[in-house]
Amino acid sequence: MASRLLSRLKRSIFKDGQGAVPEQTGEREDVCEAELEEEDECVTEQLVGTLSFDDGGAAEDGVEEEGSGLDSDSDFLGESLEEEGLCNTGIGVGVGQSESLSFEVTDASVVQDVSSKYVLYTIHVVQAGNSDKTPAVITRRYSDFQRLHATLRHHYRDQMERVCFPRKKLRRNFTAETIAKRSRAFEQYLTHLCSIPDLWGAPSVRFFFYLPDLQTGQLLVSVGRYQDALGPLLNAKRLQDKLGKPLEPLHWLFTLVALCCCFQEVEQLEEARDQCDQALHLLIPSERTHLDRPHPLLPPLLRAVVRLSWQTGQDKRRWEELLHTLEEKGVGQDNQTTMKEFLVKCNLQDNQNDTI
Repeated sequence: MASRLLSRLKRSIFKDGQGAVPEQTGEREDVCEAELEEEDECVTEQLVGTLSFDDGGAAEDGVEEEGSGLDSDSDFLGESLEEEGLCNTGIGVGVGQSESLSFEVTDASVVQDVSSKYVLYTIHVVQAGNSDKTPAVITRRYSDFQRLHATLRHHYRDQMERVCFPRKKLRRNFTAETIAKRSRAFEQYLTHLCSIPDLWGAPSVRFFFYLPDLQTGQLLVSVGRYQDALGPLLNAKRLQDKLGKPLEPLHWLFTLVALCCCFQEVEQLEEARDQCDQALHLLIPSERTHLDRPHPLLPPLLRAVVRLSWQTGQDKRRWEELLHTLEEKGVGQDNQTTMKEFLVKCNLQDNQNDTI
């Protein structure tokens, strides 16, 4: 897979002049591709020893690309790399899941902004096998993986003791060979995390996957761009589904309420009612739930689901009765919170036990 990605990268990254490819002979390119193919073969070897994602060779080898300057992520990680070379781990099982996840870097693009230049990796997250019809996607840069690794090293030292991370090169960060090797290394790194329940259940790992999409959705909702918010919100929901339990209650509730609001605004009422119904089942786990101190969102969600049920011709009696009970108790009469106010004011960082 690395050799295929290498070939794509050479065509896509440099065909429009993004970065300068050092002059190489055909013989040199063959050597690089052969090295990657040899590394592919060792993926299936014994899964023991230190998990190491060495880029191979000295970090300073090569010539800095003309006019590129240093990458904004150009510092070394600050830890030594073992010399065992690349080795893979067994396919991992997510917490609370019966199926394992597969990670594949499907694209890597060089991004140049005003102050920095970096590589953005697109990673597909799918259930192992061919049964997953709704893959989720994340786009992350090297520094995102680096922060995650540093956090895990701090909070889970024992589990991370034998896991090394690819160093950042001071030069040649944008060559197709380097990008291809790192792409494969990141696939292995995520697979390794997936194989260890303590790490897979860590808040920092889970937030690494879906929190950026939730924050993007929140920003778009706050400025009224509901159609644009649907994409990141739906992707965040798919990612949380794939990660399995335990789900972060605040984030899951936010996701469902945000989707309900967005679907309402774009007049996809069936979908809006479905998201609202899921949110209500989260707040009302059983018919015997004590309603003296309900969640502040319960009254507005009930009013929304009653209205949406009427608009879509679905049974609304259960929700009407519950809403009537709350109104008789005087719940939600004072300091009422609307769904949109909840979405705009919600601090999605509040419940992080270890930050990224």
